[in-house]
Amino acid sequence: MSYTQSDDPPIAAATGLRSHPFPAEATGLLDEVRHAIERNQPDGARAAALRLVTLLTQTAEVGAVSARGGLAPWQRRKIDRYVREHLERPVQIDELAAQIPLSVSHFCHAFKETFGDTPHAYLIRLRLETAQEMMLATAEPLSQIALASGFADQAHFSKQFRRVVGETPSAWRRRHLTEAQVETLPRRSRGGR
Repeated sequence: MSYTQSDDPPIAAATGLRSHPFPAEATGLLDEVRHAIERNQPDGARAAALRLVTLLTQTAEVGAVSARGGLAPWQRRKIDRYVREHLERPVQIDELAAQIPLSVSHFCHAFKETFGDTPHAYLIRLRLETAQEMMLATAEPLSQIALASGFADQAHFSKQFRRVVGETPSAWRRRHLTEAQVETLPRRSRGGR
């Protein structure tokens, strides 16, 4: 039995894969099953049938992942790397969307589906994480940490920090550092205080 391109093979109809192009590999595996049955080789037929089931299961899983609408793994890595490399400056959504050529609206939907946050909220969260690391690793003033982690100024940093973390940056820093740690922290510049 042969199939034309417009026909749905019976296995495709039975598995609900009509909307997906039927892989050529699956057709070959069906032929293997048929030939093994004709030659009275049940072990060969069983092995080919198992490979066919595995192939069809993988095809269905790939379709389910794509249907969610998120970014592909390579797109996720590329966007995450780009955002982390440009934390210190303003990053526009159209600039991010251009990294993996998508329209801005499609990118925003896919980004939220993938990262669980809007691009802006994700950027703020990464900046806050960077600031927290700096607050624990250096004795720099909060104004310098705010600028170094990509915030416009200390007021913007403090507002975002309090909104996300639930306390002011200075209170968070005090709570996480002992006096002995504060005295031993490296300082980037000795002027200013």
